[in-house]
Amino acid sequence: MADDATLRRLLAGIGRGEADRLAELYDLTSPKLYGLILRIQRDRSLAEDVLQDVYMRIWQAAGAYRPEAGPPMPWLVTIARHRAIDSVRRKTEVQGPELESGEDWVARLIDPRDEAAAFQNREALVACLGRLEPLHRDCVVLAYCEGRSREELASHFDRPVNTIKTWLHRALAGLKTCLETAS
Repeated sequence: MADDATLRRLLAGIGRGEADRLAELYDLTSPKLYGLILRIQRDRSLAEDVLQDVYMRIWQAAGAYRPEAGPPMPWLVTIARHRAIDSVRRKTEVQGPELESGEDWVARLIDPRDEAAAFQNREALVACLGRLEPLHRDCVVLAYCEGRSREELASHFDRPVNTIKTWLHRALAGLKTCLETAS
């Protein structure tokens, strides 16, 4: 790992548009930043994409780095952390849990016998599910759409069964409250 003075010099060069300084910074810092990103974004391919995005952001923002604000490595780590979290949020917002059947998981949660309310209920359900923590939402969907047991969910999420029980309880309570206020 490079010292603060080296990183400050490289960021100053990047701020002046010196591309070779970015390559040097990448060589010195990418292992640490990639490790951080991979802990947040567990998909290696997506983590690599996020890492590239991080260095694009550094290229664009290096001129805004101020040494008096603090050492450069925490600044770089903050950029990487925010990009990784954004990547995870985008993925979970768009996809939700994958169902084995390939069926729309929101549709599976709505009572199919009540066609008149299905459209309105769908919008409310999507909005309320969107307010849940992504892991809690995925847990509920897998439990109620796929019929997975608490033990299967514990294995899937690599968490204790009691944690899964708590997630389900809190998520269902949150959904109930949200759907009652939406009605």
